[in-house]
Amino acid sequence: MMRSVAAVALAVLLAALPVAGSAYVIDMATEILIYALFALSLNLLLGYAGSVSFGHAVFFALGGYVCAILLKTYGWPLAAALPAAVVASALAAALIGYFCVRLNEIYFAMLTLAFSMLVWSVAFKWRAVTGGDDGFVGLRLPDWLVGRERFYWFVLAVTTLAIALLWRICHSSFGRALVAIRENAARAAFIGIDVRRMRLAAFVVAGSFAGVAGALFALYKRSMHPDAAFWTESAQVLIMALLGGCALAPLQRHPRLGGRPQPEQHAARLQDAGAEGHDMRKFHGIAA
Repeated sequence: MMRSVAAVALAVLLAALPVAGSAYVIDMATEILIYALFALSLNLLLGYAGSVSFGHAVFFALGGYVCAILLKTYGWPLAAALPAAVVASALAAALIGYFCVRLNEIYFAMLTLAFSMLVWSVAFKWRAVTGGDDGFVGLRLPDWLVGRERFYWFVLAVTTLAIALLWRICHSSFGRALVAIRENAARAAFIGIDVRRMRLAAFVVAGSFAGVAGALFALYKRSMHPDAAFWTESAQVLIMALLGGCALAPLQRHPRLGGRPQPEQHAARLQDAGAEGHDMRKFHGIAA
């Protein structure tokens, strides 16, 4: 109940920000909302699936480039360009994830980094399409989005919807299955969870939401540059997710799936083990 009240209060406060905030505050809040969505998309991989990605920025950059190119080069409306950017990020995540989820731990992380730098290289050198190191610039917004306040409310609406959907996904049976895989993949597979398929699904979902953030970022900056796919961008969002706190709470509610026991459970198990050992010593005539 308290969380719902706090969420509603925060939403009202953010919606009223342009009324009382300065231009600097509005711009800063817009960028914070975009990066919050970007970090939460990584949290699905890092906090729930337990997979550390060093190349999550590749989907952020793809979403931004696809949205910007469709808007400026091909003249698509925003209502079509934004979903197309999300679909492109999801398809790229499915392709990249097909290879990455076959590996674990540091090998998974390094392969995601390799794919990210591959996309960065393409964006950096394909000047005819992406603008090369000069970036893809000159992006114009629709008339109904012109204005700092209007664009802020648009970003707030999209990020709120995306975060709510991401929260619902994480707290579904799919999210619980990811927690089981994170804590003990062997046990998860033993109870019937297709570990590789679930990790691939998480990879695609995380890449899709990163694509949403990237498309919003391109609209916010009116441009897109290859640095958005560079490893430093992935490191930056990884630090954001770590500092913000990964989703570790569910493991305490699922000790049977491999989570760490609560202190009371741990003490009870130690007591039972001690009593059992004492009984065995008495049986063998060791204890007086």
